[in-house]
Amino acid sequence: MAAISKTVTDTEDRVFVASNWQLVWWRFRKNKLALFSTAVLFLIAVVALFPGFFSIQDPQQSSSRLAFIPPQSLHWFNDGRLQPFVYGVIGERNAETLQMEWVIDEERKIPVSFFVKGYEYEVLRLFSADLHLWGVAPEAVEDAEWPEIYFLGTDRLGRDQWSRLMYGIQTSISIGLIGVILSVILGVLLGGVSGYFGGIFDMVIQRIIELLQALPTIPVWMAMTAALPRDWPPEKVYFAITVILSLIGWTTLGREVRGRFLSLREEDFVIAAKLAGCSQLRIITHHMVPAFASHIIATSTLSIPSMIISETALSYLGLGLRAPAISLGVMLQEAQTLQAVALASWLLYPGIAVIIIVLALNLVGDGLRDAADPYSN
Repeated sequence: MAAISKTVTDTEDRVFVASNWQLVWWRFRKNKLALFSTAVLFLIAVVALFPGFFSIQDPQQSSSRLAFIPPQSLHWFNDGRLQPFVYGVIGERNAETLQMEWVIDEERKIPVSFFVKGYEYEVLRLFSADLHLWGVAPEAVEDAEWPEIYFLGTDRLGRDQWSRLMYGIQTSISIGLIGVILSVILGVLLGGVSGYFGGIFDMVIQRIIELLQALPTIPVWMAMTAALPRDWPPEKVYFAITVILSLIGWTTLGREVRGRFLSLREEDFVIAAKLAGCSQLRIITHHMVPAFASHIIATSTLSIPSMIISETALSYLGLGLRAPAISLGVMLQEAQTLQAVALASWLLYPGIAVIIIVLALNLVGDGLRDAADPYSN
């Protein structure tokens, strides 16, 4: 009994002296689903950082004669040996419809190797590399009619869907992250000013929030993105879309921050900081914001999925990013017609990627929100 009592006492002591971040982590790791989603997001983040390494060929490389090649399944064992390969495909033009029809050629096996050299790509815009996670085995390059494999098939221009998906994830994830960062800055800054100073600042900022929240979101996005010049390069459009999403998305967090500031500005530690001679900026940045930083992180995590879905929707409608830029929404543009879906259902695979990313982010956000709640069990 004495040993058990000592263990309980040690545990209680750890809780009493633990920081807020330690308490959040201890509660978060009890949520197994959130931990699994965190691992999934980690893998997605690695892909987003190094899409060229995980791709197989240049995502912009096209060939009309390779259009709508179906996905090739990866087989791990060849004649009882561990030797990854994919079956080749044969294309024949239909005499009636004049469309190319592809069938699996089980007589021809294309070996797949890992860590092979291929096309050159930039790593984080710092240096160039040509090493890829996988690709056609060097000995099979001369034997194949075209030395490529297509895990997710090709689109109407013969571009590799797998490689484009890797770069599409990078673009959509980065827009979501940058958009949320800008939204958090605006929300904390304007919401903090509104809640801390009050008066005319509070009235003006709250009227702006009410105006933005009263406007229908999708028509506003469509109007603002349609106003972008059509001759802008993808980099400018990317920046503009991020700013547009941020200008619309900060209002909810701004209201939450205002409410927190209204309750915190009368707390004892804020009054003590004022009596100690701290400036208002220091009180806000060093005392009030850290008091609910965990809540801001949880809210931000839940905001990223909406940013990604917004970018995907705008690009799908042709009002966001446009070719040659690659994003999940741009890829889904290929599946706008029933004819395209009927001929190549694999064009919908980027939509599955959106679902996985958004679901994982929501689960992690829910886990962080529950862990940051001091009244949760």
